[in-house]
Amino acid sequence: MPRELALRDALNEAMSEEMRRDESVFIMGEEVAEYNGAYKVTKGMLDEFGPKRVIDTPIAELGFAGIGVGAAMNGLRPIVEFMTWNFAVLAFDQIVNNAAKTLSQSAGQFSCPIVFRGPSGAAGQLAQQHSQTFESWMANVPGLKVISCIDPADSKGLLKSAIRDNDPICMMESEIMYGHKGLVPDGEYLVPIGKAATRKEGTDVTIVSFNKQVLTCLDAVPELEKEGINAEIIDLRTIRPLDHHAIVASVKKTNRLVVVDESWPFAGVSAEIAYEIQKYAFDHLDAPVTRVNSADTSLPYAPTLVDEYMPNVEKIVRACKEVLYMKA
Repeated sequence: MPRELALRDALNEAMSEEMRRDESVFIMGEEVAEYNGAYKVTKGMLDEFGPKRVIDTPIAELGFAGIGVGAAMNGLRPIVEFMTWNFAVLAFDQIVNNAAKTLSQSAGQFSCPIVFRGPSGAAGQLAQQHSQTFESWMANVPGLKVISCIDPADSKGLLKSAIRDNDPICMMESEIMYGHKGLVPDGEYLVPIGKAATRKEGTDVTIVSFNKQVLTCLDAVPELEKEGINAEIIDLRTIRPLDHHAIVASVKKTNRLVVVDESWPFAGVSAEIAYEIQKYAFDHLDAPVTRVNSADTSLPYAPTLVDEYMPNVEKIVRACKEVLYMKA
């Protein structure tokens, strides 16, 4: 029977199950051991697996990411937790120039089976340097796979798949959604990397999103229904590889597309999806693709400005009306 679990507990189960299954799996990061994780995602893991497999690190992202890459090249399967992807900027050299390029630079002699995970995106009043959305940054790099999911069941299944994968994978979570609950199946199960999920069937407009903005899209459904609009909502779950087949199939049915993306509008995930649809489903579009992004500026601190900065239900409804009626 499925159980209701918070996102943090689903991620904990995924890592614990894989560490029991495979002794080469270990986790390292700031406060993952003694403190049970900054967000309690690793609660209880030190007691079960000990300090050789649940490792507290100094505040040195470049250093412990590099240790993880070296360990992966030598037969282990590290999970590297960043307290936030904003801090992982310090480790981009190891992620982008080493992990992502290990397979190609070694002519296939070395793989790098490593998972880099932690929260991405805005988390309330954390201001500019703690609120950036990194999915498009990482997805721009050949050799990296990028997961960004909010559903506890899918997050568990995707993390388990990521730990078993032989490629380096970036898993983006949400700092304010670790308590978000959902039904998680019992027993062993995996979710395939690179497959989107339809969260709601619809006929009038396709809304594509990922991570916590999927919930914002679902919140917009009642308001859209008041306008007589039946929206289909697709949760990407994986940013790279992108399941453009699922998006194209939906657009062929609804003939309209709105992309809701928490990152900045320039050269982001929403821009890539807009390109894919104009290439593969142009003749099926009855209106231009419309995007709902965060504002094209650094996130302010003031709560009123945070609300203005972020995608929200009102903006999504306005975008859907725009593609349906060609006016706001």
